Amino acid sequence: MDIAEVMNTKSILVPDFGIGNFASIIRMAEKCGYSCAIARQPEELISADKIILAGVGAFDHGISALNGGGWREALINASLERKVPIIGICLGMQMMCNKSEEGELQGLGWIDADVLRFRFSDESCLKVPHMGWNTLSVYRENPIILNSKDEQRFYFVHSYHVVCHEVEDVIATANYGGDFVAAFQHRNIFGVQFHPEKSHRYGMALLKRFFEL
Repeated sequence: MDIAEVMNTKSILVPDFGIGNFASIIRMAEKCGYSCAIARQPEELISADKIILAGVGAFDHGISALNGGGWREALINASLERKVPIIGICLGMQMMCNKSEEGELQGLGWIDADVLRFRFSDESCLKVPHMGWNTLSVYRENPIILNSKDEQRFYFVHSYHVVCHEVEDVIATANYGGDFVAAFQHRNIFGVQFHPEKSHRYGMALLKRFFEL
């Protein structure tokens, strides 16, 4: 069995709880040399070697979708009990936190963090949402983002940002009217505010390192 076949034996699953179109994630995984599949039912996560938690929309809508149909319990079993590496993308990252100003429901609470809305003065001329390409500053050594002097650019679309209460969970920041958390890690749990699946070679490199954990 060659290296490509070995990589493709890994089970990389994206839970489909009804709040996203994951085609771009699957295409990027394939470009990395990995096979990524949609999990339609929570019980499918029992076979996962890696999990990508993604989604679009409002915080409460996402949490409500996770709470329904057994997804929350299946994700807890995989990530907290079996220690399967999991990465949250954009809303997926925010749902891993305690709560969000965008809604009233409790988040998963896997990371000691809250989600706040960007607030800028009229004089700043900064718009919400923060949308477009931005560079990262790597805060500490980590498995998925290189601590390199070379510029690393990723694509963002978000009106809310994560504030970590434990500084050691922060692995990278970006700046938009001030520094904000662009990526975090707590043991096997990762979150990125940007979209690696839309970030060309930088996103491909990040996802490849995640798949290789």
